[in-house]
Amino acid sequence: SRRGYKLDTMLALRTTSPQLTKTAATRTQARRTHHVVRAEYLGSATNQIMILATTLPLVAGRFGLAPTANRPASAGLKMSPRSSGLVSNDPAGLTAADVLALGAFGHAMGVGIVLGMKGIGAM
Repeated sequence: SRRGYKLDTMLALRTTSPQLTKTAATRTQARRTHHVVRAEYLGSATNQIMILATTLPLVAGRFGLAPTANRPASAGLKMSPRSSGLVSNDPAGLTAADVLALGAFGHAMGVGIVLGMKGIGAM
């Protein structure tokens, strides 16, 4: 399409100009920062944060404090039981989909905490 042609032309002009290439490279190098996060041993701060951040949503789902497949939240944030068709032998009705979803949420939360603390220099 015409828009794609214009974009290709702009990119070609931008990369062929030595002055533009130099300033773009300088800006890119100035913005790059590398954070190294190592999970050293089981008691390290990173591991403790990840364990806690993953455990909290799982516990909340297991004891009915977070919505699950069999207890979804309504518009008023009231959780009411309903049959989702997913069968579980867990007494609280926690399904495999719930464990995966709550575990993924916990991991995302933990990664955010670790990288945020790394970014501000607290770890």
